[in-house]
Amino acid sequence: MKFYSFWRPAAAVVVVLSALLPIARGQVLKLSVDDTIHPITAEYIGRGLDQAVREKDSAVLIELNTPGGLLDSTHDIIQKILASPLPVIVYVAPSGRRAASAGFFILESADVAAMAPGTNTGAAHPVTLGGGKMDDVMKEKIENDTAAFMRSFVSKRGRNVEVAESAVRQSKSFTDQEALTQKLIDYDASSEEDLFHQMTGKPVKLFNGNTITLNLAGQSVRLFPMTVKQRILAYMMDPNVAFILLAVGALALYAEFNHPGAVVPGTVGVVFILLAVFALNLLPTRFAAIGLIVAAFVLFTLEAKFMTHGVLALGGIVTLTLGGLLLVDAPIPEMRVHLTTALAVSLPLGLITVFLMSIAFKARANKVVTGAQGMIGQIGTAQTQLAPGGKVFLHGEIWDAVSSAAVPAGQSVVVRALDGFLLKVEPVSSKP
Repeated sequence: MKFYSFWRPAAAVVVVLSALLPIARGQVLKLSVDDTIHPITAEYIGRGLDQAVREKDSAVLIELNTPGGLLDSTHDIIQKILASPLPVIVYVAPSGRRAASAGFFILESADVAAMAPGTNTGAAHPVTLGGGKMDDVMKEKIENDTAAFMRSFVSKRGRNVEVAESAVRQSKSFTDQEALTQKLIDYDASSEEDLFHQMTGKPVKLFNGNTITLNLAGQSVRLFPMTVKQRILAYMMDPNVAFILLAVGALALYAEFNHPGAVVPGTVGVVFILLAVFALNLLPTRFAAIGLIVAAFVLFTLEAKFMTHGVLALGGIVTLTLGGLLLVDAPIPEMRVHLTTALAVSLPLGLITVFLMSIAFKARANKVVTGAQGMIGQIGTAQTQLAPGGKVFLHGEIWDAVSSAAVPAGQSVVVRALDGFLLKVEPVSSKP
């Protein structure tokens, strides 16, 4: 009896502690998205959500700041958020940041949507790649599809479907307070701690239908960084960087072709072009723009060959600039090559290429001045009478020579051929 009276309270304590330990040890995994939305962003978020599940974290916090991005990557991210067994909190912060276009979709897909004071969201109207004008039928199709995608998760989150849809159809944008009063977000919080305190004890309904009550106040927040590979690829996903890599790589290969065996330009060119191709493969690339870039180098070559006083070089610079501007066919300006970048690359690249090609053409036009071929056309002096054989002084040396006509000693002769160590010469006055 004493045995049971001792262990029953002890067992109750163990049960209570085991229930409390996961809460005490739980953490919030924080992901920081401060860039355009592209495949590397989707990979990073997916990896973070998987890590949070493995570590049995309490929740995932995505701090978001983005001007928008690619729709395919946005779909991928939202699919991962909706499938997450852990609550996902999307927080637009700090003040002065935004979640525009694709960012609005990601914000609305979260289990908990929050914004910091001084932030904004919305402007989610679909845009054609390149920003061109759509015909009415295509515009209606894309709008309806995008609006339906928005409704598919906003309605289940209990948020204002009509207002959310207006961001798609009418490109409306909202401040943090406007988003809160119109039920687009759940909280307006000045900091993570403020957000966690406001959420304490309030139920959160996950997309799978489960309801969970979060008590995140006081829990540690663990930042989940990008891997080195992801940081490098995210940097390369900047279209301006991709264009610079492509242009410099093409110039390096150009130099290698004109100076075979230099090795270093060829190696640099291959590496840079491969990196650019990898980045452009993940971006919406116009292959016609690649043709413009190739055409620009052709024009640079023709300028060096025919010396058109800069006409072809100017055409090459304009063509290369257009190729850069049209290279990435993205829906937002932040994911296209900037005019300043295109000009900063095209002008010096055109001048350098024309300069290198002009040197190459001049070198090929010069006569060979070494070896047997270098002797042809050289002027020497007859040391003895050539009738027809004799001696000729040339390049500080005395050579055996044979002349096509009699030449008195001391007269100048020109070399017409070389047969072993025997010069075949003619008097300077003779015509070749």
